[in-house]
Amino acid sequence: MSKGHANMVRTKAKEHGAGTGKKNNLGRLLKSLFTSYPKLMPIIVTCIVVGSVGRALPSLFQQRIFVILERFMQEQNFSWQAAKSEILPIIAGLIGLYLFTALLLTLQTQLMAKVTQGFLCKLRIELFNKMQDLPISYFDQKQHGDIMSHYTNDVDTLRQLVAQALPNLIQAGLIVLTVLAIMLWFSIWMTLVVLLGVILMTLVTKKIGGGSAKYFKRQQASIGKLEAFIQESMSGQKVIKVFNHEEKTIQAFDEINEQLFEDASRANGYANALGPIIMNIGNILYVLVATVGGIFLLSGLPNVGFSGMSFSVPLLVPFLNMTKQFTGNLNQVSQQVNHVAMALAGAERIFSLMDKEAEKDEGKVGLVNAYYTAENELASCPERTGIWAWAEDLADGGVSLTRLEGDIVLEQVDFSYEEGKPVLHDINVYARPGQKIAFVGSTGAGKTTITNLINRFYDISKGTISYDGINIRNIRKQDLRRSLGLVLQEVNLFTGTVMENIRYGRLEASDAECKAAAELVGAGHFIDRLPEGYNTILTNNAANLSQGQRQLLSIARAAVADPPVLILDEATSSVDTHTEILVQRGMDILMQGRTVFVIAHRLSTIKNADVIMVLEGGHIIERGSHEELLAEKGTYYQLYTGAFELE
Repeated sequence: MSKGHANMVRTKAKEHGAGTGKKNNLGRLLKSLFTSYPKLMPIIVTCIVVGSVGRALPSLFQQRIFVILERFMQEQNFSWQAAKSEILPIIAGLIGLYLFTALLLTLQTQLMAKVTQGFLCKLRIELFNKMQDLPISYFDQKQHGDIMSHYTNDVDTLRQLVAQALPNLIQAGLIVLTVLAIMLWFSIWMTLVVLLGVILMTLVTKKIGGGSAKYFKRQQASIGKLEAFIQESMSGQKVIKVFNHEEKTIQAFDEINEQLFEDASRANGYANALGPIIMNIGNILYVLVATVGGIFLLSGLPNVGFSGMSFSVPLLVPFLNMTKQFTGNLNQVSQQVNHVAMALAGAERIFSLMDKEAEKDEGKVGLVNAYYTAENELASCPERTGIWAWAEDLADGGVSLTRLEGDIVLEQVDFSYEEGKPVLHDINVYARPGQKIAFVGSTGAGKTTITNLINRFYDISKGTISYDGINIRNIRKQDLRRSLGLVLQEVNLFTGTVMENIRYGRLEASDAECKAAAELVGAGHFIDRLPEGYNTILTNNAANLSQGQRQLLSIARAAVADPPVLILDEATSSVDTHTEILVQRGMDILMQGRTVFVIAHRLSTIKNADVIMVLEGGHIIERGSHEELLAEKGTYYQLYTGAFELE
């Protein structure tokens, strides 16, 4: 798959994202198709147009044969030999037309299959790329199963649209228009009779199709909710069982499934009713045209048409065939309307995600490897040197380099996830290079939120955060996060080998560096006992490992990244006491010479911190070293001596 594939579907929303209308969604799909396949799509369209017109022409051949037969039947010296000499070329031409349209249809379907699968492949790439650009807040607010539904169910509706519904709709529409033109050529009066039935078909299609579209949209939303619930239930299966919550879970599933049943039943009820209704209107119309045509023929009324023909059997019989073809394709149009409605419901959900505002990054300061020249000046280089520098382009074309020291300062910072509901108030933190800063407090006090602000997972509401004297808003997020090592309490390991999961911290790291990182944090002893050692495959977030082992791999991943600043969010809270001693020993080595932020649950792990800050209700209520805070005999003293509990 080429890199260009990832750029084909992206169409920037001009003003509104979620408010994209159905027509605009269809237009975006068509534009994407033609943009992606500028050579194949014109060929496909040509096949559809020429093939559709060709499929509408057999009535002209039939009419010509009837005219010849009528003329010969009226002659006294009737000769089949003479008639065949005129009819056989017409039949040969008709057979050639059928073969030609069949060839076009085959070419169209083969090319359409390639275009459809390629389009969906590129669409999934675009969706995934977009997902990587979204802020963390989006994933906090959306159920993961519902997001997954975009890649599965919603994309599948577009497959049906592109591969079947849209080509069939265009074909049927072109045949209808072509047949209508031929009808007008034959007889305007008879065509008006047909159009009366068409008006009725249109009203029925509009009424039923509108209801179908509404419920197909609800159906897609209900499918997303159902998949989200299933994904959540699978992830929490142990919790469901240990608390005997199976019955409640089944009841909740039944409610969501029942809602999907109702929405799908109504949507498909409208869709399934439309076809038989249109078909029977077409049958009635066929009888009506035959009756009116017979009356015109028997009464000798004059015909009005562009062909100049009078009412006769050679006109009426082909006209009846065209009526059947006309109504049959109108029925086909009505059926495809349902598929289009369902696909546009899926497209609306897909484009709603794609139109979400990407994570903003106004930063211009980048991170580079650096070294000192003979003149003791910083200079950038492509190789890893162990020295990093912030690089900022100057107006004169030069580059200003500032060595990355790990000096992080938060001044008068306020923050709230929702407007009017502040989480942090007037936070001041001064982390000098090489210092270890620890945050202590009860759940919800704001400890993790502070580290999320340093990472710029969220942006502050008020105040400033600076990194080596540079406002972090001016640093590119990718470079900012590359300088920060993060170990979370909740471990995420990916499907792959142990080695690959450690290397996730720095993709260019060698096997030796990955093993050294694992040994450093005390993970090597258990990795060597795994069936395949570092080549052991981990699946399902390494469910076959203990929580402590998984955490050790997460810490090793941060160690191999070798960042100048570390953020440890209760990194040892999930390991046993023996493992904690091993981890702490490795962490102490890892933290040397780095600025470290530690969110601590076990106070014994932060006694050697340079500064300990106690948070409560989003405020820093105490700060100082372990000894200083014990001497104050305040909240920290109460926590350390066990008089208070962190929770």
